[in-house]
Amino acid sequence: MSATIESGKLECKDLYGYLRTLPANVLDKLYNHPATCLAVFRELPELAKHCVMRILFVEQPVPQAVVAHWVANKHHEEQKQAMAAVTDLRVWHEQPLPGGMMGFILNQTFRMNMKTALLGGGQPWTGGGSLPPDKHAKDIAFLDNYAQDRWECVLHFMVGSSDCVSRDIKWVLLHAGLMKAESEDQAPVITPNGFQFLLMDTSSQVWFFMLQYLNTLATRGMDLVESLSFLFQLSFSIFGKDYTTEGMSEAQLRLLQHLREFGLVYQRKRKSQRYYPTKLAINLAAGLSQVSDNAIRQGFIVVETNYRVYAYTDSQLQIALLALFTEMIYRFPNMVVGQITRDSVRSALSCGISADQIIHFLKSHAHEKMLEKMPVIPPTVTDQIRLWELERDRFKFTDGVLYNQFLSQSDFELLRDYARDLGVLVWDKPSKRVMVVARNGHDEVKRFWKRQKHS
Repeated sequence: MSATIESGKLECKDLYGYLRTLPANVLDKLYNHPATCLAVFRELPELAKHCVMRILFVEQPVPQAVVAHWVANKHHEEQKQAMAAVTDLRVWHEQPLPGGMMGFILNQTFRMNMKTALLGGGQPWTGGGSLPPDKHAKDIAFLDNYAQDRWECVLHFMVGSSDCVSRDIKWVLLHAGLMKAESEDQAPVITPNGFQFLLMDTSSQVWFFMLQYLNTLATRGMDLVESLSFLFQLSFSIFGKDYTTEGMSEAQLRLLQHLREFGLVYQRKRKSQRYYPTKLAINLAAGLSQVSDNAIRQGFIVVETNYRVYAYTDSQLQIALLALFTEMIYRFPNMVVGQITRDSVRSALSCGISADQIIHFLKSHAHEKMLEKMPVIPPTVTDQIRLWELERDRFKFTDGVLYNQFLSQSDFELLRDYARDLGVLVWDKPSKRVMVVARNGHDEVKRFWKRQKHS
């Protein structure tokens, strides 16, 4: 249930993996809302769910020996993992029993709010009041298109084909390492992790992006618990229904504006008192358990042995992605033609994109006709892309200091041997009495030479 890309190092925790990283006091505060408890319960392993439901209405500790007998011995490892999950998330904790035994008892706050989530009662999860009919009501099709357009703005910015994102989005992308900028005046460029991010499906992208956003809340002066609780509440909204902002705190209203920029909610105006959650927000709390894999996407790329690439798509984003490592030659209404060249690949490599990532992109988006043959991408193309990458590794650059103008061969050899013994000699040419010392060893070699001159 984790989103990892085999050909890269970008990892995206699922909801369980993320909550495990939170401090104990933050978890305890999160369980003050039924929506959070239900979202956490939904992500627990199946055996853990059964254990929680068995003791949900039990007010006293249940002996560990009793819990152990609920599962057959052949499923001992699964039970061990399930018990570790509920313990790590502080859903239950150990408590001593008479006779020196230990028992399990549910977190009291979790128990109370889980009952509310299952049996009803309590305050409304989203929207504190009723709303009159919306004369600007939006249907499901509009909300889907809005969410897709807003999210694709983020992706277009990453590939350099648009600059229509806010400062908040830029900050999250830079903080997450998906983009980098050498200076404030320089436009951000995509990183290898950013390219890997673009290979993920939309649900995984949104989840990973929101995790990085949550990590920046402290710098914004916003409360993590309040923001997480609001996100969990949104995930249980009804798609296509509008909700009121009445009763929301200033921090929640500020968060709502950020979610509006990301495409997770639709709000006609910043001051409007109603909003519509989109599918991006409703699917968020499911973490990565309900996302589809890139492999089931319909492929659109055909690669030929002459390094021509035919992409049967009209998506501006997919074309921009392809242009990262190909030279665009022709463009038609529903197809583009590109050429993989040494310069285009080296340009991608200079941005930090690896040859393996380029090949993985071509394979994962290969047209169904390409999948009928093995290998999917012609070996001449994959081998050449890797060779172009190896070209950049033929030279190794090391900062150093040049030593020359020695008065005698003995002086040169003395200093050269000392630098070699220290392991900081980079290069030497005795016939010219010239050598290069690594910069980190320059000070030590210089001190040695001064001592020799004084002596």
